[in-house]
Amino acid sequence: MPADTPPAQPAAPDELIERCLQGDQGAWEIIVRQHWRKVFNVAYKFVGKHDEAEDLTQDIFFKIFKSLETFDRRANFQTWLISVSRNLCIDHYRSVRKERETIDRDVDPGDLSPTSHEVSPYAALEQADRVVLLRGALEHLPATLRTAVLLRDIQELSYQEIATRLKLPEGTVKSRINRGRGELARQIRRLREQHDATMARAGGEGGPGGGSEPERGVSG
Repeated sequence: MPADTPPAQPAAPDELIERCLQGDQGAWEIIVRQHWRKVFNVAYKFVGKHDEAEDLTQDIFFKIFKSLETFDRRANFQTWLISVSRNLCIDHYRSVRKERETIDRDVDPGDLSPTSHEVSPYAALEQADRVVLLRGALEHLPATLRTAVLLRDIQELSYQEIATRLKLPEGTVKSRINRGRGELARQIRRLREQHDATMARAGGEGGPGGGSEPERGVSG
């Protein structure tokens, strides 16, 4: 390079965005490098763990990339980027909290364990019904999500152990587990509603005017 040639000036945000929208991967990589630390700091404040913050930062940039065309070029790009990042972090926090509450309420890993001999017959029957419900819901999950959920919530493997076993990035493992938990909770609710509706119909058919009188036991 000739000595009198001025150094190249960094591309302006609008130019980089336009190049990204035209499919220039290099332009997107520049944007990520320029703003990674700022977005990471936002994510870290929400999750408090370095590895989780990195995974969340990757997810944020992926969603920002998909939303680039919605950016108003009259606004400041960095301000918009941080605002979107913060909103996505809030959504992530709410989603994780909701999924954990759902799992705590609807999915008990102990349901897949053998029934204790010390429980009452009624409790054993209720637990057996929950096992059937849980297993039925698991069967409706895609194999990739079902495997991730079983390894994490039933076998209680760490994210790293699951990533090693499945030969996947840890971020992908976490994403599958989150998606799997959400889908599992949805399937459990669906199956429970179907079961309740079936029981309600059965009760109606056996009630007054709904069919034959239930058979009574004979004493003595």
